[in-house]
Amino acid sequence: MTAYLLVLLIAALTTYLLTPFARWLALRTGAVTAVRSRDVHTIPTPRLGGAGMFLGIAAAFVFASQFSFLEQAFNADVGTCLPSGCNSAWSILIGAGIVCLLGIADDIWDLDWMTKLAGQILAAGFVAWQGVQLISIPIAGLTIGSARMSLFITVFFIVLVMNAVNFVDGLDGLAAGIVAIGGLGFFVYAYLLTQQTSPGSYASVALAVLAAVVGACVGFLPHNFHPAKIFMGDSGSMLLGLMMASTSILVTGQIDPSSVTLGMTIPAFAPLLLPAAVLVLPLLDMTMAVIRRLAAGKSPFAPDRLHIHHRLLGLGHSHLEAVIVMYMWSAVFAFGGVALFVFQFRYVALGGFIAILAMTTVTFWPVILRRLRRSEDVKEQSHAL
Repeated sequence: MTAYLLVLLIAALTTYLLTPFARWLALRTGAVTAVRSRDVHTIPTPRLGGAGMFLGIAAAFVFASQFSFLEQAFNADVGTCLPSGCNSAWSILIGAGIVCLLGIADDIWDLDWMTKLAGQILAAGFVAWQGVQLISIPIAGLTIGSARMSLFITVFFIVLVMNAVNFVDGLDGLAAGIVAIGGLGFFVYAYLLTQQTSPGSYASVALAVLAAVVGACVGFLPHNFHPAKIFMGDSGSMLLGLMMASTSILVTGQIDPSSVTLGMTIPAFAPLLLPAAVLVLPLLDMTMAVIRRLAAGKSPFAPDRLHIHHRLLGLGHSHLEAVIVMYMWSAVFAFGGVALFVFQFRYVALGGFIAILAMTTVTFWPVILRRLRRSEDVKEQSHAL
């Protein structure tokens, strides 16, 4: 555990120190988000924050590869690689570098959605080609028998998560905070699962990647929290999405279904749907946006002001309150998934019901408060008459 904590701290510190450089670079290259009608920010704000996050993650990877506890995991080959050899950790980092460069180009020159999608498929395809693929679904013994189908599903899955994180990046500190919370919950889950499946060694590339991602988010948040000095931009949102999706695949997408006992079926299957649990809000937001835009005859990538965070602002929450509400919802789903591994289902279901009921009240509290005040005003007026 100490090794993973050090990886997290190195990613956080490096990201924190290098993000001001990314901000300077954004100002020099014109990568600045102007104030548009659909935006919440009120002053032009530089982006390219993803560049600082990527450097922080890369520094954490280099450290982890030299740490005796993780060295073997980082140097173990996976599948068929390039002639020079590679493994899952470096493949994910290279794929992350590809989408980060793509995002930097978009932040500077505002690429069209088709170019971005092609770049996302290229990065996801590289990661999958290097062996990070969905091979099996650890429930009911279902295995993806076709190599071509495995490649297709993996690329689709990674691209889906990249765009989900990108869609939710609409308020200061929102995407970084959600990924940090979800990543932390998934780290706890993956650590417990590693204890079950590999009791002899807790060294895991997936855990190291998660620690680096959480660290990068933590290091970036002081610069990005409201009022933000810099946005992560597409370079950051796509980077986080690719790494979270890839880690999800590493944890459970390659588990041998025959090794999963009946008692582990639910906890082993849950991380395969990690984005639905850990990134439930981004995925829900993206699904609603795509359906809404297609129904209106628009491109699914056409911007609007109807995202979940916009709706929270419309309910009466302040900018900061809306972010915190989404943080809390993310924690409910992320750590609810972890609880399935630790506690009996009936207790998790009861706790989840109470948590969802409480969060529903918190979410609609401005509306409830307005109605209460309106009711009080009516009573006062009736008394006055």
